[in-house]
Amino acid sequence: MDLATAEGQAIVRKLAGQVDVLVENFKVGDLARYGLDAQSLLAEHPGLVICSITGFGQTGPYAERAGYDYAVQGMGGLMSVTGERDDLPGGGPQKVGVAVSDLFTGLYATVAILAALRHRDATGQGQLIDMALLDTQLAMLANLGSNYLCSGQVPGRMGNAHQNIVPYQTFEASDGYLILAVGNDRQFAKFCEIAGRPDWAADVRFATNAERVRHRAVLVPLLEDAVRQRPRADWLAALEAAKVPCGSINSIAEAFEDPQARFRGAVVPMDHPLTPDLRLVASPMKLSATPVSYRHPPPLLGQHSDELLREAGCSVEEITNWRAAGVIS
Repeated sequence: MDLATAEGQAIVRKLAGQVDVLVENFKVGDLARYGLDAQSLLAEHPGLVICSITGFGQTGPYAERAGYDYAVQGMGGLMSVTGERDDLPGGGPQKVGVAVSDLFTGLYATVAILAALRHRDATGQGQLIDMALLDTQLAMLANLGSNYLCSGQVPGRMGNAHQNIVPYQTFEASDGYLILAVGNDRQFAKFCEIAGRPDWAADVRFATNAERVRHRAVLVPLLEDAVRQRPRADWLAALEAAKVPCGSINSIAEAFEDPQARFRGAVVPMDHPLTPDLRLVASPMKLSATPVSYRHPPPLLGQHSDELLREAGCSVEEITNWRAAGVIS
């Protein structure tokens, strides 16, 4: 839809009167040029919920800037706590492997939209939701953000280790990597038994988590040497039997083929006109009364334009003329 045309703008206003939610991610002020800003639309459709997603929000000194996940990961502090320690090989800032600022903003936006719909249903009043990637990035710092605000201590990068718990990191077995996530002293004692070193649990330097954190530089090399002596499957089987938290580090292929992922239906096959054997990532939401259904494959560009416009009351002649004029495609 070409918003620069009067016809395109009229179509948006018409659709806005027939939907519950409008989501947009234009730069601040762009839609106002077309008379499609939130203030204009809400004046015409007061029950509409509008969610605007930008890099830095509708207000503030950075509002006019374009926002990208990568930049926001850096600006929002995430890259300062992601990656290997600065004093180790490979140390320095690292981005997360997927666009988590984008994804978390989408999830927060969904929660906000649902809250706004509840308000609209109760009062008839719509509203604007102003979502920003940077706001979300700061919120998702979670315990690290709270730790800093409460203590004034700035956390740094710890690689795969934990700031406050030892051992809580990756270790290399004889044939691959695994995660060891010892959460308390009892679990550490069980690990020591499995490793054939019960004396570690009795050592005053390692007996409590506080001491293990204090003597991390001594303990971790000992653990690394012990774990390296046996295959990953042996460790995982023994640790799981003893209820010591652990896990394998899978490739994406291994993750999707994991027995638990397969049992939970993590992959959905769908017939698609361009790819008959298309496989898609399933929704993680498991609802007992209204389970997620997979009725349609991802649409082609503009596949449903005519259908949606007809539902909105547009005639076949109008749609044909708009397409011929380049208003819609």
